[in-house]
Amino acid sequence: MSHLETIAFVVSILGVWLTTTRSLWNYPFSLISVALYGALFYQAKLYADMGLQGIFAVTLLYGLWQWAHGRSARGEVLITRLRRKEGLISIGAGSIAAGILGFLLDAHTDASLPWVDSMLFAASLVASVWAARRNIESWWMWITVDVFYVGMYIFKHLYLIAVLYAVFVALAVLGLRRWQSAFERQGDGNIDLHPSCSV
Repeated sequence: MSHLETIAFVVSILGVWLTTTRSLWNYPFSLISVALYGALFYQAKLYADMGLQGIFAVTLLYGLWQWAHGRSARGEVLITRLRRKEGLISIGAGSIAAGILGFLLDAHTDASLPWVDSMLFAASLVASVWAARRNIESWWMWITVDVFYVGMYIFKHLYLIAVLYAVFVALAVLGLRRWQSAFERQGDGNIDLHPSCSV
């Protein structure tokens, strides 16, 4: 276990914890976290995960903009529901991306677990976009993805990262409960204030 892994562990937990509370401060911590894990995954030859960190950085910046512009009059970040059509399109696009990336990594690199890594890459990207858009369903996706990540990192002997993702599972359950409660309290404020931000 390296010092880099330990620092990344702590920073990541802080970032997710702040996300469960709908604090905009989650973004600085999360951006530092993706930079640290990008370096760690490069060392472990988990190239899809390494690339995912860069994409996470982009979605984090997108999420910061969405969250800053999706607040109530009291300054609280409003939570939205995922539309069925958007969910199906996201999952379909993620499946295609996983297939393409899995093939490329398997055929052209020495990547470890290219197909599993690619599947989790795509699912994480979908969850990240949903979280950026303040969709409560993002927590369900994160719970599923993080459970699989725990198994993969144990297999790769990255035990501290496996523990981190086990903590992420618990935090995702907490985040889901907190967001569900906040969504119920929103009343008329549960409508997305910025439909023009849709992608």
